Amino acid sequence: MERIAWKLTLKEGKKEEYKRRHDEIWPEMTEVLNEAGIHNYTIWHVDHSLFGYYEVEDREHSNKVLSQSPVVDKWNKYMEDVMYVELDESTGTVKELEMMFYHK
Repeated sequence: MERIAWKLTLKEGKKEEYKRRHDEIWPEMTEVLNEAGIHNYTIWHVDHSLFGYYEVEDREHSNKVLSQSPVVDKWNKYMEDVMYVELDESTGTVKELEMMFYHK
């Protein structure tokens, strides 16, 4: 199992809207996450930062599904007014954080 983490920035005053949209996540977005093999996906908030974490069996497959999905493209457009969407050009997905420590 591979662990993936990312960080994005929430726009000023948009915390409640961000939370509402994720509380009402589209069923088709959930289907894409499942297709990508994403599990244990959680997002945290502090100040204006969002930190996401999820686990995948196959990072390459996950990135391919996410980067090629029109649903993900639509979701990213939908979220542009509440957060800064920053994608890694090499993967077409969010830029991953570098793991510095892990304790099992």
